[in-house]
Amino acid sequence: FCSVDSYGFERPEDFDYASYEAFFSRYLVVLTRRAIKWSKLLKGNKSIQKSLKVKRYIRKGIPNEHRALIWMIVSGAQANMEQNPGYYHRLLEEEKNDKLVEAIKTDMNRTFPDNVKFRKTADPCLQHTLYNVLVAYGHHNKAVGYCQGMNFIAGYLILITKNEEESFWLLDALIGRILPDYYSPAMLGLKTDQEVLGELVKMKVPAVAELMERHGVMWTLVVSRWFICLFIDILPVETVLRIWDCLFYEGSKIIFRVALTLIKQHQAFILEATNFPDICDKFKQITKGTFVTECHSFMQKIFTDPGSLPMATINKLRETCREKVLSQG
Repeated sequence: FCSVDSYGFERPEDFDYASYEAFFSRYLVVLTRRAIKWSKLLKGNKSIQKSLKVKRYIRKGIPNEHRALIWMIVSGAQANMEQNPGYYHRLLEEEKNDKLVEAIKTDMNRTFPDNVKFRKTADPCLQHTLYNVLVAYGHHNKAVGYCQGMNFIAGYLILITKNEEESFWLLDALIGRILPDYYSPAMLGLKTDQEVLGELVKMKVPAVAELMERHGVMWTLVVSRWFICLFIDILPVETVLRIWDCLFYEGSKIIFRVALTLIKQHQAFILEATNFPDICDKFKQITKGTFVTECHSFMQKIFTDPGSLPMATINKLRETCREKVLSQG
């Protein structure tokens, strides 16, 4: 068995090869079928228009060979890159902010220590690429600069696009447009969305909300990494990429769908918890196992399990939760 996956991540010692092989042999059939459909849709073009068909295709997964291209197009990153030729390279040539550079350098060795492509000994070593993308982004978006968590997101983008400039523009699409204010110094958007999730759980899985309240567990304790890292290092790689396919097309609402599905599916298991540490532990465990590994069926569930989730509801909740967060500040 291969101890390193196709993205360069080392598999943990307790990795369940048998069930993974069983899943993957089924999933390969799906991937092959999807690849043929995508090739027909693209017909060698470098462009697609947003449509219900494209949305449906994206929900069913983008084949890896088309992933970078589709992410670039549907997120608006491609258009931005074409409108600003040479901008990325100019950012790297400018004088650097020492504090920013220092913060990024500190995090370099902490980014994916379990990925062989990010090791100093790797050739090429992706640490250098990652450093460039983050430094350029920090100078491009001074209001955000650099914040922990961004290194993981940029790292994933680099693994998929294998292109420094594209990774930069995709990071810009995520932080600047798709995720509302997650990485600003006050992290207002992030804190707000964790509260929004709490409200959605009250509506959709009230017993879990009640348990959290009874034991005084703040949502931020159990889900902040879900939001900050967009499920990186929390769910399996293939599953994360499938979530991101939808995130780039449909926006931040997808994060709530994933979180609600994880909670709803494991409601009975979570409700077995009898104290504070127990609850925290249950939330760690629900992100492991075959339910999340089987990314194809998992993605079908995120669009059915939570039921309807209109953007209007989320926006309304964001307004009231933002007020609450600000008043606590």
